[in-house]
Amino acid sequence: MVVEVAVGTGGEPESSDSMRTFGAMVQALREHAGLSREELAERIGYSKHTVASVELGRRMPDAAFVEGAEEATGNTGAVRRAAAHLARQPGLAAWFRQWARMEQVAIALYTYECRVVPGLLQTEAYARAVSLSVPPITDEEEVNQRIAARTARQELLSTRRKPPSTFSFVIEQAVLERHTGGEDVTRDQLDHLLGVIDRQWNVDVQIMPLRQPDHPGLDGPLQLLETPENRWFAYSEGQKNGRLISDGKDISVLQQRYGKLRTQALTPEDSRSLLKRMRGAL
Repeated sequence: MVVEVAVGTGGEPESSDSMRTFGAMVQALREHAGLSREELAERIGYSKHTVASVELGRRMPDAAFVEGAEEATGNTGAVRRAAAHLARQPGLAAWFRQWARMEQVAIALYTYECRVVPGLLQTEAYARAVSLSVPPITDEEEVNQRIAARTARQELLSTRRKPPSTFSFVIEQAVLERHTGGEDVTRDQLDHLLGVIDRQWNVDVQIMPLRQPDHPGLDGPLQLLETPENRWFAYSEGQKNGRLISDGKDISVLQQRYGKLRTQALTPEDSRSLLKRMRGAL
C-alpha cells in the first residue's frame, strides 16, 4: 500500500480540525464585538493577513495572538480555553508530519539526499538559507517555525535516547559544493557535519562523489526507517508533495537502491577526510 499524504496550501503546514474550530470561534467573537479583521489586527498588533490565516485555520496562533484576541473580544476566557485544545506540529509541512511521528520511535533511519543537506544535519543558518531560497518567500514567523521544528527534530540523533537510533546519511558532494547561503554558512555547515561525525557514534555520513557514472539514486532523494517492530517504511518527497510508502515490494526496491548507494559512496572515513579538505579550502 502507498499512502498519499495531503498537501497544505502554499507549502504551509496542514490545518487541523482544532485550528479550524479555533479560527471560526475567533471570527465569531470578533464579529460579535463589531470588529473587522483590520480593526482586530490593529488592536492586537498583527497584520490583517495573519488574522485571516488564523480565522481560516491555516496558521497556529502564538501566545501573544491568543492573549490579544482574548482581550479584544471581551475577556470571556473563551479564546484562552479554546487555545488549550489546539493541535498541530508547527513548522512541519503537512505531508511530512506522519513521517515525523514515525521518526520519533524508529530504531534506524537511512537517508539519501541530492538537493540539500538533510534536515537532521542542518545548522540554523543553513536551514534559514534553504527556507529563504525557495519561492514563495514566507514571513519571518513562518520561517522561524520551520527552523525551530527542524532543530527540535535533531534531538533524534542523541545517544542519550534509550536505545539510541542508528542513522545513515548518503549526501551528494554537489550539495555541499553549491555553497547554499554563501561561504560563511557553508563553512559552519561543514564544521557541524564534522562535529556530528566525531561526536555521534550512531551516525554514519557518506559523501557520494561528483563523478559516478553508474548511479542508483537518479530517481531522487529517499528515506527508509525501521520501527521497533522491525517493520520498514519509506518516504519520498518532490515539488509540493510527499508520500509515505509501506508496500513491501516498493520498499524492497528502495532498500536495494540504498544499499547500492552506500557501496558507491565514499566510506565514512574517506567522507570525513573529504569534508575536512572542503572545509580547509574555504
